[in-house]
Amino acid sequence: MKQVPLKPFLDQLTPAELQLVESLDAPVKISRFLDGVQYPGGERNRSMVNVLRERQAHCLDGGLFAALMLHRLGHPAVMIDLLPEPGTDDDHILALFRQNGRWGCVAKSNFTGLRFRDPVYANLRELVMSYFEVYFNMQGQKTLRGYTRPIHLVRFNRLNWLTEDGGVDAIEQYLKGLKAVPLLSARMIQDLTTLDERSLQAGSFGVNPGGLYKG
Repeated sequence: MKQVPLKPFLDQLTPAELQLVESLDAPVKISRFLDGVQYPGGERNRSMVNVLRERQAHCLDGGLFAALMLHRLGHPAVMIDLLPEPGTDDDHILALFRQNGRWGCVAKSNFTGLRFRDPVYANLRELVMSYFEVYFNMQGQKTLRGYTRPIHLVRFNRLNWLTEDGGVDAIEQYLKGLKAVPLLSARMIQDLTTLDERSLQAGSFGVNPGGLYKG
């Protein structure tokens, strides 16, 4: 079966960087590494080498990095994209893994609640809905509306996304053309409540304002 090639990525790393990669030997360790890197302002996407080297990542390049590290541990390199109400918020990448027959994920986010999930979810919809109440914009609107089918990253091998920023840019363009699996009916959306101030403050604790959705 065709796989994402790790060698082009590993060949560019220093001994210290290789040692760091080898230390990421469990999904939660991958998540904690990504929690420790800066969520930057600006629109630049980073290759996997530059995520590691610069210690910066948005949700897309962070999610791709997580998928690559999960692949190194023997999981398929696969992700889904969570999709908001258009014009209200950013989308959000989840790097998927399965353990004991249940789904979990690793994700990089500017927001507290949009990160790691333990592998306890019976199916992808369950996993996605665990993000619903904490997927909000700074107006307190709950913006999650759908998600993509799983995206196997082998389809992007020719884009050199492990080592070139432009490859990640091309993946971003591909994602914009995907259809959503809807989560809510029109009536559900009409009846949604907004977050209370306490929940808004808790969920946005520590955000980088420069990395917030700009419309």
